[in-house]
Amino acid sequence: MNTTEDRKMNDSLEPRDSFPRSDARKEAVPADEKFPAATAPEPNKYFRRILIGVVVLIAGLAVGAYYLRFVAPYESTDDAFIEAHVTPVAPQVAGRVVRLLVDDNQEVKQGALLLEIDPNDYQARLDRAQADLAAAKSRIEQVTAQFTVDQAKVGEEKANVVAAEAEAKRAEADSKRYQTVGSLAVSKSQLDLAGTQASFSAAQVEVARNKELAAEAQLGLDKANIQTAAAEAQMNQAVVRQAELDLSYTRVTAPESGFVTHRSVETGAYVQTGQALLAIVPRQVWVVANYKETQLIHMRPGQPATVEMDAYPQIKFKGHVDSIQAGAGPRFSLLPPENASGNYVKVVQRVPVKIVIDDVAGTNYVLGPGMSVVPEVRVK
Repeated sequence: MNTTEDRKMNDSLEPRDSFPRSDARKEAVPADEKFPAATAPEPNKYFRRILIGVVVLIAGLAVGAYYLRFVAPYESTDDAFIEAHVTPVAPQVAGRVVRLLVDDNQEVKQGALLLEIDPNDYQARLDRAQADLAAAKSRIEQVTAQFTVDQAKVGEEKANVVAAEAEAKRAEADSKRYQTVGSLAVSKSQLDLAGTQASFSAAQVEVARNKELAAEAQLGLDKANIQTAAAEAQMNQAVVRQAELDLSYTRVTAPESGFVTHRSVETGAYVQTGQALLAIVPRQVWVVANYKETQLIHMRPGQPATVEMDAYPQIKFKGHVDSIQAGAGPRFSLLPPENASGNYVKVVQRVPVKIVIDDVAGTNYVLGPGMSVVPEVRVK
């Protein structure tokens, strides 16, 4: 009994393996089954790779063809805006606005009446100028008539000189005859009277000649008066013309066809000469595109262009390059950069290019200065 119990106790005290023992009777696994050999690729995967390569090649060729066809021949920029000849409208005379006939953004034709300034003061000035002109013309008629009278008087004085000279010759001849005969035929008193008559006739000749000279001088004065009156009439004519212009300036008309913008005048306002009242924006506009100078290698006037506007992205307007500015934009700014001082850093400059839109007049779209556009010029 003890022996059997001791054996069981010893068996329980023996160390046991932490892992179960492998069954020795299991057969060994072959190496081929543990590490199977690599299998050859399937035919479907091989053709799939070829197809992907062909697709990638075709896509690359398509992208290259698209670039050469639709990208490389064109030069575009988003630094572009619409410009136009905006005409400010200002009065040429001062006064109070009595009528205002236009509103904001209204389309007007050339010569259409925009507003009217009170014409009463200018009508009064015109009436006074016309009265002065009439007086000047009357003055011309007066001095002309006086010239005619004085001209006749000159003729009369010339005749008086001739008569006085004849009388003086007769008296001188009588005096000489009396002196020749002496006291034998005539008395001393007759001889003295003949001498006195000869002297008086000679003096009358001088008086007649002086009167003739005075008449001729008056005739010259009349001619000067005529010229003065004519000049005065011309001056009054100019005053009348200016008064007529001032009166016509009270009606402010549109200098060209376009749209009324930036209106700052109201009925009843007192406006001064040269004060900006509104502006007229014509339909004819163009694009100023500020291209980089490196984009101008192949750009020439006359090349076709398309213009896409931010306001109408669905529309592409046709146009052409009109001209290229002879100089970079910063050079003509208010404060042009001075590169001769400080550290110089080269920056690609931008050059304004004028692009004219061909079909803008026939469109119903509102195109105004300052609107953003993206032009694209075909340079190749």
